[in-house]
Amino acid sequence: MNDRYVALYGRQSLYKEDSISVETQIEYSKYEAHGEPYKIYADKGYSGKDTNRPAFEEMLADIEKRLISRVVVYKLDRISRSILDFSNMMEVFQKYGVEFISTTEKFDTSTPIGRAMLNICIVFAQLERETIQKRIADAYYARSKKGFYMGGRIPYGFGLEKTVIDGIHTSKYVPIPEEKEHIELLYSIYSEAGTSLGDIIRYFRDNKIVNGRGAPWSTARLSEMMRNPVYVKADADIYNFYKSQGTNVINPIEDFTGHNACYLYRGSASETSKFNNLADKDLVLAPHEGIISSKVWLKCRTKCLNNRQSVKPLKAKNSWLIGKVKCGKCGYALTVAKAKTKWGRYFVCSSRLSMKTCEGVGKTIYADILEHYMLAAIKRKLQGFKELTAEAEPHTNPKLNEEKIQLSRLEAEIEQLLIKVSSANEVLMKYINEKMKALDAERNELKKEIYKLSSSANDSNLSVIKNHADKWEELSFSDRQAVADALISVIYISGDQIDITWKI
Repeated sequence: MNDRYVALYGRQSLYKEDSISVETQIEYSKYEAHGEPYKIYADKGYSGKDTNRPAFEEMLADIEKRLISRVVVYKLDRISRSILDFSNMMEVFQKYGVEFISTTEKFDTSTPIGRAMLNICIVFAQLERETIQKRIADAYYARSKKGFYMGGRIPYGFGLEKTVIDGIHTSKYVPIPEEKEHIELLYSIYSEAGTSLGDIIRYFRDNKIVNGRGAPWSTARLSEMMRNPVYVKADADIYNFYKSQGTNVINPIEDFTGHNACYLYRGSASETSKFNNLADKDLVLAPHEGIISSKVWLKCRTKCLNNRQSVKPLKAKNSWLIGKVKCGKCGYALTVAKAKTKWGRYFVCSSRLSMKTCEGVGKTIYADILEHYMLAAIKRKLQGFKELTAEAEPHTNPKLNEEKIQLSRLEAEIEQLLIKVSSANEVLMKYINEKMKALDAERNELKKEIYKLSSSANDSNLSVIKNHADKWEELSFSDRQAVADALISVIYISGDQIDITWKI
């Protein structure tokens, strides 16, 4: 025992340069050695959140060799900020008969009270560390929700420019002309039916279009660009897209005017950092202007989503007519079910399927047969258009965007009324019914206006479907949906009757 020495331990994190230095800590600790031999163990630039520190590990090794009789520190949190680590350390100290002394807190570990006081102090030390971490995280999310630049890799197509938001100095993205042209080109190519990310790489290679950052073009990087809302001119359609994906949209829909782009963050509630899963991510409007129209961006983004699911053949419960086909008796959408017959998929009234309030369309509507029928109808319709004009670059129609914003407000108000139905008394139900009737009438008028504005915008976009009908088998599922969406407003089916409302 007499040949043991005192261990003087000091630690300082480089991230806290204003904290007391290791040298000063050791000077304070020397007094507790009381003239006995001592050895200094010092860790500079290491956090106290764990025990992965070289000098600390060396000290533990010397304790196990029974070389140390006493460990002296300037302050408790210099040796540990973790309850678990401290508890494990004290077990080692007791096993090898090592006393522990804190020069500022004056602990005596030879008594139960001293050990209890140590445990209480270490609880507060860990609480302090966790509080600091939470404060840092809260500050990060608070700043991100205001559209501040939060660091990280600068997206292709942009540079940085200093700016001020709410009196706070930050940065925002500004386009780099040559890289911006590359972004516009790749979105333009990918938005066309039948194109792939590989087609973009081959086009860039054949036309000697070099990546401005020096790296070779890759499908992974291109896919990342297609999914990044930092490029989109965010309007009501972008707001509704992210809402439908379960994203936490920070700004109200009124702010989505089709000018600013967006930042997408992991968010404090998200369970994954992968941005293929948009649930619980945070979307906030960015201070810079978008590059790509919402229509083109959504085409590409939807294509990316569908491509992740198109490894298996699209049979089972999918149809490119979903969303277009409705029951001619109740007006509810027809959904696809799967039967164990040679025909497989068939359409069924969603009202009959879920609420049993409709008798259905009257006969079995097999999906393959209806799709074949509609493809023939599309080909006949397209024969009337000998020349299709080139598609103009789409722009956000302010009036159309305003109508979509108002429609979203109405639907949110209707949803809130429906929530109150279950607990409503007779008087409240009467009010809800009257209010619902008025809101529904207003909603229908808005839908008519939106359809009229959308139809006029589609008049110049027929090149999207040029030659598609002749190459139908080559088209992806999302491209077939795009054709249906461009041409068809709604299909009502009742018995043998099929009524098609066209957009052209």
